[in-house]
Amino acid sequence: KRPKVTAESPLTISQQRVSKLRRLLAGRGLSETVTWSFMESDKADLFGANQNQAAAQLKITNPISSDLDQMRPSALPNLLTAAQKNADRALPNVCFFEIGHVYHTAKADGQILVATGIRTGEAIARHWDAKPRTIDFYDVKADVFEMAAAFGLNPEKMQLTTDAPEWYHPGRSACLRMGKNVLAQFGELHPAVLRELGIKTPAVGFEFFVDNIPVPKKKSNAFKPLDLLPLQPLARDFAFLVDEDITADDLVRAAANADKKLITDVEVFDVYQGKGVEEGKKSVALSVTLQPVSETLTEDDIEAVSKKLVDLVGEKTGGVLRG
Repeated sequence: KRPKVTAESPLTISQQRVSKLRRLLAGRGLSETVTWSFMESDKADLFGANQNQAAAQLKITNPISSDLDQMRPSALPNLLTAAQKNADRALPNVCFFEIGHVYHTAKADGQILVATGIRTGEAIARHWDAKPRTIDFYDVKADVFEMAAAFGLNPEKMQLTTDAPEWYHPGRSACLRMGKNVLAQFGELHPAVLRELGIKTPAVGFEFFVDNIPVPKKKSNAFKPLDLLPLQPLARDFAFLVDEDITADDLVRAAANADKKLITDVEVFDVYQGKGVEEGKKSVALSVTLQPVSETLTEDDIEAVSKKLVDLVGEKTGGVLRG
């Protein structure tokens, strides 16, 4: 008699997530590390050790070393220290990640599983066929978006907010959210924090909260049917004048919501401030892709969608079409 085959994985959901993230990040060129779960208290303070007034509770009574006397509130300092040790040995281009717990409070729910990563140095090393480029915000944004997509999420439809913690650069960092649920925080590390840590090279990093990944409502192994549309898509460009504090993401979301069936993609291809644009304003140009479904769009159809788009962008962002 054949034994029963177990269809369910012996791994917990959390273990499956960790395994998937390990493979994904390694495939993106990051090397996995394992660092101490504790660190120097002065460094911990730079990364929010006392945000919940828990620093005293997370102090180690009998540390193995005087400079490892605090449970880590983030793995970033340990990874940055490891990166600097590599830079001191003439290895400045470092990509590290670690998946492990950080400690925000002394309670059970204060132990949080996080996939943390850093990139330092050059994104593209010196080469005769390529221009060298220093790592930047968009490198870790790509890491975070790939991690979200690996769990069936569409990061393009999630919220990007500018309320990343104070150890990130305030103008070059973001949080990826699903409503109140923060899935990740990422960006350039604050120069002042890097100086305090003795890091001599620019660095970007991310913190991806593994336990905040939503559980799918229904598990299915079936492949989605391939939908090959016979009609060719078309693109239309729009340039909007908006206040300079309006983010491009606000414009993209407003434009995409104008017609969710026809509009399949919205991209920013130009941002301009200068001659011809009044002070305090900026011009943001969008390329909008329309995908006909059942019949070719007429000029009247395109005009109707365009008007709806312009009206919604004006309502949501105050933007007006640039003449």
